[in-house]
Amino acid sequence: MDKVLVFDIWGEYAHFRKYYTTTSPLSYSIPPRTAVTGFIGAILGLGKEEYLKHFTKKQAFITVGLLNPVKKVRISENLIDTKSAIRMHLIKNRTQIRFEFIKDPKYRLYFYHTDEGLYAKTKNLLADHKSIYTPYLGISEHIANFEFIGEMNIQKKILEDFVKVDSVIPEDQTNKIEFETNLEYFSETMPIEMDFDRTVVEYKNIMFERNGQRIKAKLKEFWELDNGERILFM
Repeated sequence: MDKVLVFDIWGEYAHFRKYYTTTSPLSYSIPPRTAVTGFIGAILGLGKEEYLKHFTKKQAFITVGLLNPVKKVRISENLIDTKSAIRMHLIKNRTQIRFEFIKDPKYRLYFYHTDEGLYAKTKNLLADHKSIYTPYLGISEHIANFEFIGEMNIQKKILEDFVKVDSVIPEDQTNKIEFETNLEYFSETMPIEMDFDRTVVEYKNIMFERNGQRIKAKLKEFWELDNGERILFM
């Protein structure tokens, strides 16, 4: 790998549902790798039953950077049972649920794929600001916008000193974090990869700074872009 696609995504709200919440759905602060693969799959026009086979960790290299501070809000929504009535206007039963949403989310995505054809198609669609299906942030009600930043050269680096990282940090890839004053550090256990039947096969602890500041860490290895950004793949 010697190059990577960089693009930003954002919207008014996002909801990346945590796997252990049911009646009061909570949201991850950043999109899990599984959500990013769905986003890219929508741009490419890959169906829900199809895209997973193209985005295994051996094929697709993905990570996320936080551009806007994480702001969480809770909003009550009325859910209806669409299976209980033949016509929508006849539905009477409603259940009010409080959802947790991310307000004004904005993220930077880094993406590389070993399939040259799929990589080139992704690059062309991003550059032309086109998508086959509508991309969204977690759930279909939260439609997303995106902007192609560019294709950048990338190199693997190994340094014994501390460096500042622009992406999130999978905790299994760092030897030590240097916690700095006034920064807000968070760690969430996120799904990383799903099987073709949508069963999660891997989780990881992912660290980030709530306001999008870079984290200073001593790493086993990292990737450096030609614009100076340093990242770790999820």
